[in-house]
Amino acid sequence: MKTIWTIARRELGAYFSSPVAYVFIVIFLLLTGFFTFMVGRFFERGSADLVTFFVWHPWLYLFLVPAVGMRLWSEELRLGTVELLFTMPVTTWQAILGKFLASWLFLLIALLLTFPMVVTVEYLGHPDLGRILSGYSGSLLMAGAFLAITCMTSSLTRNQVISFILSVVFCLFLILCSWPPVTDIVVNWAPAWLIDALAGVGVMTHYEDFQRGVIDSRDLIFFLSMVLFFLFTTSVILRGRRA
Repeated sequence: MKTIWTIARRELGAYFSSPVAYVFIVIFLLLTGFFTFMVGRFFERGSADLVTFFVWHPWLYLFLVPAVGMRLWSEELRLGTVELLFTMPVTTWQAILGKFLASWLFLLIALLLTFPMVVTVEYLGHPDLGRILSGYSGSLLMAGAFLAITCMTSSLTRNQVISFILSVVFCLFLILCSWPPVTDIVVNWAPAWLIDALAGVGVMTHYEDFQRGVIDSRDLIFFLSMVLFFLFTTSVILRGRRA
């Protein structure tokens, strides 16, 4: 664990040593505010909750999470430092977990900086804080799943743009396959088992439970399994390069 945290601290420090990290956080906060108050018509709803805040997170993460994670391994591959990294007393899993945790912590920091949203609804009324906490938990888990996907695509190519595009496409599929407007169209011609299968692998079905304030073990297992699966896939790809 000491090695993993050493790598994580180095990677997290690398984020904040560049103005890109601060630009990302500002953009994330501005977009969440815009979609919550302007597009979601927060004040016109007359309800002290964060429904309009959490509902946009999958679409924001669709582009912002790949932007954060696209450099994880692509940059190492482009500079040739991945070979140097593996000559050190560091296992593949330690390197992967260290880099992943650094990026996930960075996303957590960006998410925690949205606390004025909670302060606002607390000032305006009496929100269900348990539901808000559940929404934040689901949002962080979904961000972790998207980040693990980006970690995998980043290990496939030296080009960060290609990594970004691949992860956006993959994450978009996971959103759309269980998004009600899409499933309502598919249900007209697809068999029921296919609809259930798509809903099972789609992130929206599991994320919506968190939005409603329901923390179900099946949803937790789904997101954590996605993280472990794509990190394992990343390790297989990197071991192949190492060989």
